Amino acid sequence: MPYENVLVEKKDNIAYVTINRPKVLNALNVKTVQELSDAFESLAGDDDVAAVILTGSGEKAFVAGADITEFLELSADGARDYARRGQKLFSMIERLGKPVIAAVNGFALGGGCEIAMACTYRIASENAKLGQPEVGLGLIPGFGGTQRLPRLVGKGRAMEMILTGRPIDAETAGRYGLVNRVVPQDQLIEACEKSAKTIAKQGPLAVKYCLEAVDSGLNMSLDDGLVLEADLFGLVFASEDSREGTTAFVEKRKPDFKGK
Repeated sequence: MPYENVLVEKKDNIAYVTINRPKVLNALNVKTVQELSDAFESLAGDDDVAAVILTGSGEKAFVAGADITEFLELSADGARDYARRGQKLFSMIERLGKPVIAAVNGFALGGGCEIAMACTYRIASENAKLGQPEVGLGLIPGFGGTQRLPRLVGKGRAMEMILTGRPIDAETAGRYGLVNRVVPQDQLIEACEKSAKTIAKQGPLAVKYCLEAVDSGLNMSLDDGLVLEADLFGLVFASEDSREGTTAFVEKRKPDFKGK
């Protein structure tokens, strides 16, 4: 389905989702959030897609933030509903059931930083800048920034970024653990593709259950998380893919996974 602000392309078993509003640095407006929600809902049910790469159009910005012009018409109740819609989309991305790699090219501020944090992990170009500048508008992050940022970088660093509103460069983001890797701008998509292709070679059920174990386990006690891990280990152990993977290892050949 064609969208106005979002491009979706598939190559082999990788999907590419590009936020395409370069004239406004890919700012997230209501229509773009709706289109992203529809696109990711379709990808969640597409068994031919093993991994997703999410990026922004052009070299200046991944997503420079929310479209502030829309804020002027919101009431307090409308603002809460607006935040919940964005949170729902970002939670969908986080729990998609397959990895979503953020290719952070340029500015990832406000909602841009928040959508990147909802991805499975992040690879950034050298010109990337990430931050939560909402306090400068008299606001707070509303799409999950106050919750995901401290979980990724720790409370102290998150509080400094949120309370000062100052962005950090790619090198600092890498040191903080906010991004996994920093690469030259012209190698960004290639680096994400290489990572996605490596994942796509693994057992798809194993990848799905790894994602579930980590994402759900982070919200549990260690003991409960270990029970979840054991339960999921049992489920995947009973699969055809598990038998194929272990047999291929013994026979010294590449496994032929079917996702069953």
